[in-house]
Amino acid sequence: RARHPGPPDGGWGWMIVAGCFLVTICTRAVTRCISIFFVEFQAYFGQDYARTAWIHSIVDCATMLCAPLGSLISNHVSCQVGIMLGGLLASAGLILSSFATSLEHLYLSLGVLTGLGFALCYSPAIAMVGKYFNKRKALAYGIAMSGSGIGTFILAPVVQLLIEQFSWRGALLILGGFVLNLCVCGALMRPIALKEDRKTAPEFLEQDYVPKAQKRDLKRMSVCSPLIKAWSHECLCYCSWKEYDFLLMPGFMVLAVSVLFMAYGCSPLFVYLVPYALSVGVSHHQAAFLMSILGVIDIIGNVTFGWLTDRRCLKKHRHFCYLFAVGMDGLCCLFLPVLQNFPLLVPFSFTFGYFDGAYVTLIPVVTADVVGTSSLSSALGVVYFLHAIPYLVSPPVAGWLVDTTGSYTASFLLCGFSMIFSSTLLCFARLAKKIKRTHLRSLTNDTGTKQHIWTNGAIAYSVAAELDQKDVEFLAVDTNSYGNR
Repeated sequence: RARHPGPPDGGWGWMIVAGCFLVTICTRAVTRCISIFFVEFQAYFGQDYARTAWIHSIVDCATMLCAPLGSLISNHVSCQVGIMLGGLLASAGLILSSFATSLEHLYLSLGVLTGLGFALCYSPAIAMVGKYFNKRKALAYGIAMSGSGIGTFILAPVVQLLIEQFSWRGALLILGGFVLNLCVCGALMRPIALKEDRKTAPEFLEQDYVPKAQKRDLKRMSVCSPLIKAWSHECLCYCSWKEYDFLLMPGFMVLAVSVLFMAYGCSPLFVYLVPYALSVGVSHHQAAFLMSILGVIDIIGNVTFGWLTDRRCLKKHRHFCYLFAVGMDGLCCLFLPVLQNFPLLVPFSFTFGYFDGAYVTLIPVVTADVVGTSSLSSALGVVYFLHAIPYLVSPPVAGWLVDTTGSYTASFLLCGFSMIFSSTLLCFARLAKKIKRTHLRSLTNDTGTKQHIWTNGAIAYSVAAELDQKDVEFLAVDTNSYGNR
């Protein structure tokens, strides 16, 4: 593959966007539409809210829990192979679910198998968009991620009609055939090599991190076997560490904790919106229409927020746009229990759908801003992995609260406060970072002090020196040289 100096911001990149768009339809939109089966599953198997909610939870959990596996296959085998394999597994899971005789059967087929297939497709496809775009990255992600909203808008009423015409078994069988389109999406994902990407394993051996004596030994061994040089223990350890070194970045740690609370708050809404609407007297078709509204407005949030955050005035404030969108969704959840008829639920679907689309678009953009493009695939795998436990736990917890209290109020309030806390946490972290940066800048402008900061791993030593220079010098020295000084 030719090595490009930077993302092309166009060309075949638009086909990558189209492929990612279809992937989000076949994964996230189909997952959302599983909530339409909720009442059917509950009535057919005669189970309570909490046990039935585990189906949706396991799908979401498996999708996010196995996201690092999707990134691993994409990085070390091929993005195309990973997505095609995921499409086959997801389709097989949906088809097997159409023959289910118990909830436990659905837990394994619709939950684990289909979720695993979605995991192999989702994060690699999203990471590919980040490799092809830089200047128009947010817009490209907005278009690609809008597949979730468009898919929900189209599939929600279609799935309801399929259930009425062919029962829930027939609807799952048809969805299984539809999801096979993921294999077509995988064929579109042409890989690209960027100069900023990590160097390959053999190239590592030419760098300074390998001792000279060991480097000579490795070169001598490479005459006999190039594989020994390429896959030496030291090289593999270094590759593994460098692939996930972003985990120790403070900015990524804060983002990760924020994602945990955000994921807990957003998941139950998609499971319980239709059952809640039915419980307050809304018809089945109107309840499905609420999901369609949420989906189409989700599209507008994807594209408009993507376009707006690419503008020069907002490009530097993507984090604050992200936390604002998450906070607004939290407020929507807090007000949901008082909306008890269809005319009031329609504005809710508009508002929640718009800001849901907004922050979903900005998750990969904000992640790329924190860790860089070269680590984006691995970082997205970790970010979506962090969604797993909240996605697994929150719908059953919400269902237990509904079974215990007899209403949805406690469930929706817990979701709202969780998302607001996620937004507040990220906001305080960004403000603290800004204050720290301002403080350091004021120190560098202090004309009365010169600081030499000596670093050796976690050791930092500051000394005062001559008063006529204002700059701060960062010098890296090893332990021996520092001791000699």
